[in-house]
Amino acid sequence: MSEIRINPAKQYQSFEGLGASAAWWAQLVGGWNHIDPASGKAVRDRISELLYSKDKGIGLRTYRYNLGGGSVESGKGSFPNPLRRAECFYDENGNYDWNKDKNAVYMLRQAVKDGADEVIFFVNSPPERLTKNGMAHCSKPGRENLHKKNYRAFAKYCLDVTEHFINEGLPIKYLSPVNEPLWVWTGGQEGCHYRPRSVRKVFEVFAEELSKRESLKALKLSGAENGDIRWFNKSYTRQLLKSSKVRKFLDGVDVHSYCLPAPLPFLNNRVGYLKRFRRFMDRHYPTVPVKMSEWTHMQGGRDKGMDSALEMARVMHEDISILNVVSWQHWIAVSEVDYCDGLIYINLNDKSFEMTKRYYATGNFSLFIKPGSVRIDICSDDTALRLLAFKNADEITVIIINPTGDEKKISLKDEGFAASLYVTDDEKDLAEVPVSSLTDIRISPRSVNTLVLKKG
Repeated sequence: MSEIRINPAKQYQSFEGLGASAAWWAQLVGGWNHIDPASGKAVRDRISELLYSKDKGIGLRTYRYNLGGGSVESGKGSFPNPLRRAECFYDENGNYDWNKDKNAVYMLRQAVKDGADEVIFFVNSPPERLTKNGMAHCSKPGRENLHKKNYRAFAKYCLDVTEHFINEGLPIKYLSPVNEPLWVWTGGQEGCHYRPRSVRKVFEVFAEELSKRESLKALKLSGAENGDIRWFNKSYTRQLLKSSKVRKFLDGVDVHSYCLPAPLPFLNNRVGYLKRFRRFMDRHYPTVPVKMSEWTHMQGGRDKGMDSALEMARVMHEDISILNVVSWQHWIAVSEVDYCDGLIYINLNDKSFEMTKRYYATGNFSLFIKPGSVRIDICSDDTALRLLAFKNADEITVIIINPTGDEKKISLKDEGFAASLYVTDDEKDLAEVPVSSLTDIRISPRSVNTLVLKKG
């Protein structure tokens, strides 16, 4: 039996919550109004509820809406999967058409109704009418696809759309103008390459335009959302944070947590890269929070079981405990392909959906770590266990990840807490398991667990 030691006096970051992106699926699922027999609700409404409701789902807080580039309307570009295309709110004459992207907008509104209280608008590619090649992806590797003369028109477009939906009452808190600017983006999905200096210039124009709009005074910018935790994050971060104009509208730096396999072993030391970036931030920008705005398990095949869930939980633990991220967001919430990239799978042939262990393991975090909870110190004699602890008022939430094939026995000092344990493993889906004693808790093999401690 190993002892778990919690030290509430040693505190780290304040955690804001978890979320997921609606790109590539909401524009399809938003039209699925047929009835789900299990719940008696429209399938689209049930999927939203499962993701964003705290009572009937896993209570994700953040909804990432893809502000598309318009490749659906034009049909231009190379997109083998049509769901990688997105609509734009410009019509053919460059005027606004608020009926565009109606299915994705439906899902956005429904998610907010179900409980999402933070919306992020993010852009993969500027509208095609503003790009150099008239497409929503680049023509050549390493070539930027947005001319400087169109930076301001791009900013005005994004702010106009954001303002429209804020006026509708939607809680849009952030606007992210660029997404994974390092990659070449020559097809497959909407995307736009930017050099680090160009990202700063784009953000400066957005900041200038944002400062002119009193109605958007609460809106923040986010970025630069670089695509791999190893490459050029320092370069993009330096450029963003060197600008006083931009810093006025940033309350953190957003990174993506991918670490795709590389041929040299030292390039796969993900933890080492996390530690280096954390040291960089502590040295140069100690007051600037880091947010993790996109990760998915980059592995082929539909893994609905614990293998992928444990990989996801490992990354979440590393990002929260090493990089000290203040929020964590999935790419993507729903998937239609044979890949480990969704919390929920959908089947196009019969418009049905299937749950995954990733969904339930995410719920072990999102349902119990309240926004504003402070991460506190926790340790154990058993180094195989991955542990996190959060304090909120008189409640402590402990995440216990057991990636091994063995049952673990743990004990905590009994300080008058009432305990509840919620387990996701090969047999259980966020199931509550009785705890008779804090000094004798059994942790099942290959499991993600949430132990909630409340003062009795």
